[in-house]
Amino acid sequence: MRVRMIFMAVALLSIVACQKEETPQNNTNNPAAGAERPYVIASQGTFSNTTTNALLTAASLDGGTIGMADGLVNDGASYWVFWGDKYLYGLTYNQGNAGTTRSFVMNDDYTLSARPAEYAVRRFTTVGVYDKYVMTTSTGDGPAEWADESGYLPKAILVSLLDVEKETYTTNNTLEEHYLSENFLGNGEFVTLAGIEQVEDKIYSAAVPMGLSQYGVKAEGGKWIREGYADLVKTEAGGSGSGSYKEGELQWTQYPDECWVAIFDDETLKSKRLIRTDKISYACGRNKSQYYQMIWATESGDVYVFSPSYAKTMADERQQTSLPAGVVRIKSGSETFDESYYVNLEALADGRSFLRTWYIGGDKFLMLMYDSALTPAKTMKANQLAIFDAATSTLKSVEGLPSADVISGFGNTPFAENGKAYIAVTTTDSYPAIYVIDSATAVATKGLTIEATQISGVGRLSPLGK
Repeated sequence: MRVRMIFMAVALLSIVACQKEETPQNNTNNPAAGAERPYVIASQGTFSNTTTNALLTAASLDGGTIGMADGLVNDGASYWVFWGDKYLYGLTYNQGNAGTTRSFVMNDDYTLSARPAEYAVRRFTTVGVYDKYVMTTSTGDGPAEWADESGYLPKAILVSLLDVEKETYTTNNTLEEHYLSENFLGNGEFVTLAGIEQVEDKIYSAAVPMGLSQYGVKAEGGKWIREGYADLVKTEAGGSGSGSYKEGELQWTQYPDECWVAIFDDETLKSKRLIRTDKISYACGRNKSQYYQMIWATESGDVYVFSPSYAKTMADERQQTSLPAGVVRIKSGSETFDESYYVNLEALADGRSFLRTWYIGGDKFLMLMYDSALTPAKTMKANQLAIFDAATSTLKSVEGLPSADVISGFGNTPFAENGKAYIAVTTTDSYPAIYVIDSATAVATKGLTIEATQISGVGRLSPLGK
């Protein structure tokens, strides 16, 4: 059974600006105790030099104002993940003792409670829901037992599984060969996975080629370095953060003009099938270390795969894609790309691309658009929204939002129901608010205002006993 999943990050995505500090005022959307308040908002407030994270509940997202005083105070999270409408997980990276992960439920009186189990979840670059799990993956160093003669470690896919009902946390054994990320696509390069999308009982994920690791450069006598690409192998370590590299590796892919999707039978990743198209570049958006999901299954069972053509930002021309940002389809019941379906999204957006996509119901997708074309200079800002209709192959800019010059960020993931998408918008001149977007008209109206400095996202929970 397909589990509906909504997830959102604490960091707002697009442009960064200073939020005006205000003093909380009266609330107009907090009903009497025990009244239905099914909507959950993850918020953060910084007032008088004190920062508080709180999970709030509301009766409606369509209007009114609520404050943080009655919320459930928590430690915040790197990502918030709703497993259906029963459990909310606050995932925090286990990197540098950053914090712990725990989950929350809604009580019969529509207050929230933290469940007892806590987990130290390791670093991840993509997250999703599969069957009974909240699942994360990243790519990192494999087991020391498999080091080559130079001591270089092969890359492996690192999987973490949070069993929702049992409240357990497990990780995979990278000594099992099927978790190897090296030569995943048959071209010598290692990959990272972007997106975890359940389609019936299978997992669909974009396999994003990352170049040749130190291990891959040396493998089979340097066989996997393309002719004319040897000068791309790093002669010293450098870079910083997610762009750091080691001496002896070939950073970023040598094959930017293709897209691969991996289809796994289950969460063990033991059995996989790979499908390829040369109509779009690899299917992920990127921001620092995160690889954003671009593969979505619709209610009809069709799967749409988007590419923002991020490889256009590569510094070396050999690693830049010649393909425009676009979308392709895998028809319901098929495990091959539909050759009859392709949409050039760049052409619909006057040459611009996008950072994020989200499925919001029917044939509609909400897109976080850049304000200019992708270039190696990377000066573009993701500060606009649009609705893509996959049935009609049309793209409409969202109207009714605050002006771009006061928008400082959008919530990481919208919540969708009844033909509407609800997304957090933070501005520099007022409290953040949930904006309600009609998916048919692409018109936004201001909904619930939160007396906070930041909204991480929004979703819906039902009491466990109902």
